[in-house]
Amino acid sequence: MLNSFSRTELLIGAEGLAKLEASTVAVIGIGGVGSYAAEALARSGLGGLVLVDDDCVCVTNINRQAVALRSTVGKPKVDVMRERVLDINPRIRVEALQLYYGADSAEGILRPGLSYIVDAIDTVSSKIDLIVRAKTAGIPIISAMGAGNKLDPTRLEVADISATSICPLARVMRKELRKRGIDSLKVVYSREPPLEINEAANPCRLECVCPRKERTCASRRSVPGSVPFVPPVAGFIIAAEVVRDLLVS
Repeated sequence: MLNSFSRTELLIGAEGLAKLEASTVAVIGIGGVGSYAAEALARSGLGGLVLVDDDCVCVTNINRQAVALRSTVGKPKVDVMRERVLDINPRIRVEALQLYYGADSAEGILRPGLSYIVDAIDTVSSKIDLIVRAKTAGIPIISAMGAGNKLDPTRLEVADISATSICPLARVMRKELRKRGIDSLKVVYSREPPLEINEAANPCRLECVCPRKERTCASRRSVPGSVPFVPPVAGFIIAAEVVRDLLVS
């Protein structure tokens, strides 16, 4: 009988679909990368998603995030993502946690039963904490490196963090993880040199329109530029890696 995943079943078979339906993936960070990773996982027939992000949709997200529409500005990203994936697959189990991932909230997010973790966080300290905990718990994890200030999605690739180059975030992460005894991590990163932006002219500094004022992008040391076709491609690549890994696990 035809169903939402009939075309996928042609490639991975009924057994493959059953494996995906029995799997639960945590996507931490529902932005330009994470929102598209979560959507692709839902469209793959995944059985469960844990969505984690404390942010609400900002008008500046519209250029690149699956959750960002004029009608969703101001709404929690995890709630919008939850509604979207349930509209794709009403059978999927979705837990939406409007939380900022950090050392203080980690225990309430990481729990037994997770099949895989997608790290789509943009804060170095939180990324490191998540990766260390995932490695300690033995949960497979894939981490997104910098997708901002890039224009060429064809320069994205999958690698172990030990083999990365050019990406400034990967360089920092590699160094910090080695300090913690972690030498191996699957990442998606870009070999495109980051473009320089005129940070002094950034309107977010003077005209912030974010719906939540406690923690806005303007509080960052640098606000990256972005386009509609680099972060989403990174998210799709991540989803592909997760699905393939789950099928062979």
